[in-house]
Amino acid sequence: MSRLSLPALVVLLVVSATAAVAFGPADITPQEVWSVILHHLGLIPESPVSRLRDAIVWELRLPRVLTALGVGAGLALAGTIMQALTRNPLADPYLLGLSSGAALGAVLFLLGGFALLMPLGAFLGSLGALALALLIAGLLGGATPSRAILAGICISALASAATSYLIFWSATGDSYREILSWLMGSLSGAVWSDAGLVLAALALCAPVILLSGRALDAFAFGDNAAVALGIDVPRLRWTLLGATALLTGIMVAIGGAIGFVGLVVPHAVRLATGSRHRRLLPHAMLVGAIFMLWTDTAARTLFDPRELPVGIITALIGAPVFLFVLLRYRRIT
Repeated sequence: MSRLSLPALVVLLVVSATAAVAFGPADITPQEVWSVILHHLGLIPESPVSRLRDAIVWELRLPRVLTALGVGAGLALAGTIMQALTRNPLADPYLLGLSSGAALGAVLFLLGGFALLMPLGAFLGSLGALALALLIAGLLGGATPSRAILAGICISALASAATSYLIFWSATGDSYREILSWLMGSLSGAVWSDAGLVLAALALCAPVILLSGRALDAFAFGDNAAVALGIDVPRLRWTLLGATALLTGIMVAIGGAIGFVGLVVPHAVRLATGSRHRRLLPHAMLVGAIFMLWTDTAARTLFDPRELPVGIITALIGAPVFLFVLLRYRRIT
């Protein structure tokens, strides 16, 4: 696996995305998938695919596949950065209370009668949680990463308690089911606007993160070593934390609390590529996208016509993999 190459992962990503669009109750071939895509992009004048099958590909499955791809890549990238900045192998994108804050924001918007604006509520909730965590860390004597993590744990607990109270007190019938599905992570309602938002966030944040690989390698030897190499440590750290917070907030707002992707994918990829971030970051981004594509496809097809929240699939796969990683690291150390 150490010979895992970026071109091979890109090819695997394209094949996986094509297969994910083709999978489903309607028997659609990969050729039909690409015919629909090329027709809508204006690259071929006519498509032999019927209107119904065209709508299934273009309106239903393709936006969901692109959303899954972006969410997986974003969470994996954010998890890799959090583990590097905090030097904590258990860090993941939800460490600063972002997930719990997003859940609280989404529930408030849903119960307030703004169900269509749940992603906006989740995004505002995640940003609010980050702001509170940084404020509390500052009051503790300075917003260092360690203090921010401790403050984030407190914010996460408070937001989770508030969310549980709101659900227990107010949610009934369909709203209760909708909230529960979102909390477990789901891409079932993904549309083109969701895919566009996720991919735009990835396009904005990923270059900043990917270009920081060399500096993150220096972080592994401590802040003093990084400073000696000419790196502006505070500026780089908070730039990357800001990019990670924005990336995580968007992904949680669209996909809900999908766990283990940001925690497990960086560890699994590190086994193949080593710890050099110039190699680790792009590989983790692509593997996270492929992982989310297949887990979401499994979530919507394994028990058809019923659909599982994708967070259940990622947890069922991620927990044993993470246990394996822990056992391997124990043998090494």
